[in-house]
Amino acid sequence: MAKSGLSKSKSLVIVESPAKAKTINKYLGPGFAVKASMGHVRDLPSKNFGVDLENNFEPTYQILPGRKRTITSLKAVAKECGDLYLATDLDREGEAIAWHLAQILGVPEEKIHRVIFNAITKTAVTRAFAEPGRIDMGKVMAQQARRILDRIVGYQISPLLWKKIARGLSAGRVQSVAVKMIVERERQIRNFKPEEYWFIPAVFTADLQSDYHKEWLDFIKPKTESDTGPTVAEQNKWLFEHNAFKAQLVKIGDEKFKASNEKQVERIFSALEQAEFKMAEVATKQSISKPPPPFITSTLQQEAANRLGFTAKRTMLVAQQLYEGIDLGSMGSLGLITYMRTDSTHLAQEAIDEARNYISRHIGRDYLPQKAWVYTSKKPPSRHTKLFAPLTSTLRPRT
Repeated sequence: MAKSGLSKSKSLVIVESPAKAKTINKYLGPGFAVKASMGHVRDLPSKNFGVDLENNFEPTYQILPGRKRTITSLKAVAKECGDLYLATDLDREGEAIAWHLAQILGVPEEKIHRVIFNAITKTAVTRAFAEPGRIDMGKVMAQQARRILDRIVGYQISPLLWKKIARGLSAGRVQSVAVKMIVERERQIRNFKPEEYWFIPAVFTADLQSDYHKEWLDFIKPKTESDTGPTVAEQNKWLFEHNAFKAQLVKIGDEKFKASNEKQVERIFSALEQAEFKMAEVATKQSISKPPPPFITSTLQQEAANRLGFTAKRTMLVAQQLYEGIDLGSMGSLGLITYMRTDSTHLAQEAIDEARNYISRHIGRDYLPQKAWVYTSKKPPSRHTKLFAPLTSTLRPRT
């Protein structure tokens, strides 16, 4: 068998993805061999139940078919290295992967170390390896409980679905409850008694020498059947560039505008088409807006959808790449964001200090608050701007 060239003086580090392995290897240097597990390596068997209900729900695990070659390679490297550092992700799934690897590779317990970091930067990685810990069995058992519940619910309900509805359907711990919620919501929708009402939106511009009517309609019109039209940010940019703003009829004289059918609104709309519009009052006031809290998973997805039109899947794919490291040319591969699956708005003191120093040096101390904003982990306010319906100078019915 060919030798790998490793020695007991080297330590083996296992992460989940090759991209992360490449970045971390650069930070750790020649004393470490960094390998990737490619995600989960063991799971419950796919062709039988795998959970002993009569023996405290004891699970039976097997190596995933697509990971057998990876495990063989990792075992060979582990035999020739000294200590084993498990640097999988810091969530429950990552902790479980670390535990499974420790079980499979056969490395003595005293030589197994758990390292976690929420950002792939040299400082974060170096600090994690300077103070390694042990596998958190609380997290491992939490992940195991979720996986066993998935198996119990799925194996109990799925056959019933095949018998009563159609083969190929599946049930699970999460999706079964989600389907129930969707069904209940759909029943509410169907029982809703619609009430017709109309509104009259418009777009105005202070540029009296130009007519942007057709240009605006062309701009907001979807280009293809799958196109959702311009995002709110793109609409606001267009309006700013054309010295324009959105408006909607809310009052006629002292009475609130309300129309429940087309005939009622046609007369008003016809009069507005021929009307001359004037700005009656411009109010200027000073306001203070607090900076929004750092992104958590949900607000990151919301903002990406509102501003960029990204699906949640695309957002998380991009975030994963930014976390694992992006090739920046002469700077090499660098992790650019912290861990993206989180409900915490906590910021590392190191990041706060660097941001404050940058503002002070390059922007000016007038823009630097005396103290950094501190956010709790409570649910933050929504980051996205209030959405308006796409506006044109035509009638819009709503039910």
